[in-house]
Amino acid sequence: MPDSAAGDPALVLSNGHCLENGMPGPGEVVVGQASSRTFSLLSSTGAKLGTLRASKVVYGTMTDTDVSLYQLNTTYAAIQSRYGIAPLTIAATHPAQGASIKVVSGYWKKIYSCSVDGFAYRLKEGEWTFKDSVRYTSSCNTIGGTSGSPVVSTATGEVVAVNNTGNEDGESCTVNNPCEVDQNGKVTVRQGINYAQQTYGIPACFAAGNRLDLTRAGCTLPRP
Repeated sequence: MPDSAAGDPALVLSNGHCLENGMPGPGEVVVGQASSRTFSLLSSTGAKLGTLRASKVVYGTMTDTDVSLYQLNTTYAAIQSRYGIAPLTIAATHPAQGASIKVVSGYWKKIYSCSVDGFAYRLKEGEWTFKDSVRYTSSCNTIGGTSGSPVVSTATGEVVAVNNTGNEDGESCTVNNPCEVDQNGKVTVRQGINYAQQTYGIPACFAAGNRLDLTRAGCTLPRP
């Protein structure tokens, strides 16, 4: 987070649909769930440097957004001291249309480069609805396994969204085939186009010490 301290417990960002207990249903919010999930820490060249372990799921949902945040059993300072890896910071401002971005996939060890094409007022996928989603230009042709990848601003190096879905087959509003719905209810299908969920609203929900507080002023994440 923008205000995180080096001694705070480290957080890992992913998608709600990547939670180990399965996808949260519409309206479901997971908070403070025990977890011992492990994560491979990669170098800039994709080499595995070590394994990090979660202590809990701090937050997870597929309502309005598609996000999960894990707390690790170690701190940013300890990770940087041992492995030389600094954390990415989540930007607290809305990304701009046309902004240059990179989608960094740890699973495929591949970086996709493109721009923010625009924003979907609502993105419907199966039972789920996401708000104000980032739509990529076509060169971010992300595939299965890229879920949860950070979307990084090339200008600032900050995380502006989390990669989560794309329309694979041209179907309308089905799983793996999200559709865009505008303010007037008009549905648009863009086969082969991929999407991410914005993250700028997350920092407002965290107090000092990387502590989740969904009652903070400005916090708009769905509550349990």
